[in-house]
Amino acid sequence: MKALAPDSAAGISEVQLARVLLVDDNPAARLTLQTVLEASGYRVDSAASAAEAVGKMDSHEYELVLSDLQMESPEAGLRVLAHARIMEYQPATAIVTTYQNSHPLNEKRVLIRPMDVPGLLWKVAQLISERAARRMRREFRQASA
Repeated sequence: MKALAPDSAAGISEVQLARVLLVDDNPAARLTLQTVLEASGYRVDSAASAAEAVGKMDSHEYELVLSDLQMESPEAGLRVLAHARIMEYQPATAIVTTYQNSHPLNEKRVLIRPMDVPGLLWKVAQLISERAARRMRREFRQASA
């Protein structure tokens, strides 16, 4: 989490919650979700394809990677999440889709439906919080060893 300096004109402090990578080949869906997340304080980078997402993950560290399931191929979203899971910084991951039964998802993959904005924001915060807790436990174990 990163706190920004207070805005001297307005006297209001802004807090950036976390950096999120949003991956979706649909420009309208991507822009809408990006706007909702940014309005909630998240720093959002977006990608329109799995290849673009992989490049961004290799260049930047994200707390959360949200990916559409079906983009340039039916399995593109799963490739994005698989790449995210091998990153050293271990971001939280989730599928964002409007299709309820578009793909059988196991328990490790989280399905977020963007039309439920309060639910979407709650799930994003929960995923980032869980990642932070895992990271703290891992760092504590390493420091104790």
